[in-house]
Amino acid sequence: MRLNLSSQIVLNKVPVEFYKPKTTVEYSEISRMEKIHTDIFASVSEGCSHIADCIEKGIKAAQHEGKYYVMALGTGLSVNPVYDELVSRYEKKKLSFRNVVVFNAYEYYPLRKDSSIRSINQLKEHFLDRVDIAEQNIFTLDGSIAQEAVQDTCRLYEQRIKTFGGLDVTILGIGRMGNIAANEPGSSIQSLTRIILIGNMSREEMENSFKTKEQVPPCSLTMGVGTLLTAKTVFLTAWGDEKSEIMQKVIEGNITDTLPATFLQTHPNAQVVLDLSAAAHLTRIEHPWLVSSCEWTDKLVRSALVWLCQKINKPILKLTNKDYNENGLSELLALYGSAYNANIKIFNDLQHTITGWPGGKPDADDTYRPERAKPYPKRVVVFSPHPDDDVISMGGTIRRLVQQHHDVHLAYETSGNIAVGDEEVTRFMHFINGFNQLFAESKDSIIANKYKEIKKFFANKKEGDFDTRDILTIKGLIRRGEARIACTYNEIPLDHVHFLDLPFYESGKIEKLPMTEKDVAVVRQLLQEVKPHQIYVAGDLADPHGTHRKCTDAVLAAIDLEKEAGAEWLKDCRIWMYRGAWAEWEIENIEMCVPLSPEELRAKRNSILKHQSQMESAPFLGNDDRLFWQRAEDRNRATAQLYDNLGLACYEAMEAFVEYKPL
Repeated sequence: MRLNLSSQIVLNKVPVEFYKPKTTVEYSEISRMEKIHTDIFASVSEGCSHIADCIEKGIKAAQHEGKYYVMALGTGLSVNPVYDELVSRYEKKKLSFRNVVVFNAYEYYPLRKDSSIRSINQLKEHFLDRVDIAEQNIFTLDGSIAQEAVQDTCRLYEQRIKTFGGLDVTILGIGRMGNIAANEPGSSIQSLTRIILIGNMSREEMENSFKTKEQVPPCSLTMGVGTLLTAKTVFLTAWGDEKSEIMQKVIEGNITDTLPATFLQTHPNAQVVLDLSAAAHLTRIEHPWLVSSCEWTDKLVRSALVWLCQKINKPILKLTNKDYNENGLSELLALYGSAYNANIKIFNDLQHTITGWPGGKPDADDTYRPERAKPYPKRVVVFSPHPDDDVISMGGTIRRLVQQHHDVHLAYETSGNIAVGDEEVTRFMHFINGFNQLFAESKDSIIANKYKEIKKFFANKKEGDFDTRDILTIKGLIRRGEARIACTYNEIPLDHVHFLDLPFYESGKIEKLPMTEKDVAVVRQLLQEVKPHQIYVAGDLADPHGTHRKCTDAVLAAIDLEKEAGAEWLKDCRIWMYRGAWAEWEIENIEMCVPLSPEELRAKRNSILKHQSQMESAPFLGNDDRLFWQRAEDRNRATAQLYDNLGLACYEAMEAFVEYKPL
């Protein structure tokens, strides 16, 4: 069973020569905009193997010379796959770490003696405790020392690194603010090991890496930028769409202390290792025509023309031969014969993505429509990772599908219970207890006792304590109720509302369990029951806790199994991916765009507002200060504005979709 199909979603197929050049000369040509040596790989596993090859070579060379191999190691989701690969080589007896010395890149401060929030614990769990590194060769800063001892401790840490002959290699991930280790924006290139205040965004990111809700302390003891750069080799890793924007700035932007990772541009042997998703905004991947000749696919031509329109602030049909020539697109003139021919081609391509009939328009010529006219009406399943992603991302389209008489099912994949605040439970328990006292014929004490039990738990609840199973159940019921109200508002029958409660989510913690065959089986059963003609699934895979990706992987795995089994219903089914909660599709990838009128946009907002627990008090809004309904409206309006700027139809807002074709 393939449980990671979302990692194989490739919207624009990137030619191998742009991320894996054959010669140094070819690399120099395509990477001319890059200021750090950057290796791009088709998958995370390939990137990790590359780093592990370099580390293995260094460790074995040091062993041969009878020397220590000294490593500075960061923690987090970016570097964990690298550690997994190194552990795998140890377990296969290909590599020993007996001569390795490790310096932990940072530790939280201040820490209680019994605190579980220690970066060294995370490093041990993912790497050190799984290989044969001697305990005496592991060094870390102590986050529980007295404040007056901090400076001496930091100086001693620097001295100890020098005692071992300095660092051979540094392995780091990157934070959303461009931070490396715990060096926040504003850090100096000369900075050494020191205490530093952790920014709110970095603290939230660090919390995501732990299995507890214990709060990350406000400060950190960290190796400085200057310390990290003393290593003979520095590896910086990043994987996935969510890191693509920051990596473009780090690799192609100017050196600035507002993005500490840009200081790696000064290092003679710094290497950035990315997968294709994290490299998506590098010039050679996003705008390859600026660095080399291209094999022009329809999507690449569309991407180039949209880029040109935005650069010179012109709609598509006003582009001239001169515009093409002056901006490095003369190849397109040779390909199409004139600017006019290219303009018309791409204008029509974009125009054909717009439809007010997301389920297909019955009795209409569907030659140039994104969806087929028949069958009509269609059975539709909308998969929603959390109980509000459906209305946030495609609330207007859902209403259109219902109003156009399609048979719409809503499948909520997880309970969303950890995203409900304690005050919401208290409010509902107040109501239930009061209702029981006023209207219950028998004064059953079960409700009253449960009410007292929950009040007592909340009164004694400390930072980091996990909710009881009963409280999680109540929080799940709150979200179910909100989802049902939103579905009723959108005229979806409640027998078409499915709460799947996928098992991977029910850890009670921020970190979820692995997605397994049990999750896939739940999704597959629903698909076999409904036999849909249309499936909508989350393509918004950059949510902070990874729930969207796991949910989408469960759906794609179920579809994959049905395809292998030769399911007849799948032969007449199309799968559409939506975004909206955390990002929006790039216009060159959009294959269906559903316009919304001002009234429809207002109705979409009302649908989102039915999820009251996810308004101002929602605990996981991420690094975006806007509420979910505000994000949705801003993104939908921005898509409509982009179509308008390109000279196409002008709408209030638009929801965009990309088709997924099963592999």
